[in-house]
Amino acid sequence: MTTPFRLAAGDVGPNFGAVGGSGDLRAIVGALLTYGLIVAVLMLIVSATTWAIASSSGSWHTAQKAKLGCFVAIGGAALTGAALTWANWLLDIGPHL
Repeated sequence: MTTPFRLAAGDVGPNFGAVGGSGDLRAIVGALLTYGLIVAVLMLIVSATTWAIASSSGSWHTAQKAKLGCFVAIGGAALTGAALTWANWLLDIGPHL
């Protein structure tokens, strides 16, 4: 029978084996975020090219939409990089809890 004094003595603790398969999870997250960065860079190239062509031809509406596409691509790349850092931090802190 477990008494409150035995519980306070340290018989209860966190399950350190609960983060099983963290190596596989790290590989999957890394691969998905790599694809996200590739898409963001390709979107930036297409948007910058469209912005340059539309600006030189006088199509201000298309140039403005392409400029917005450039900003969205840069923001997406920054968020993808931050997500990779955050996922790695969470996976590293998991075994220490």
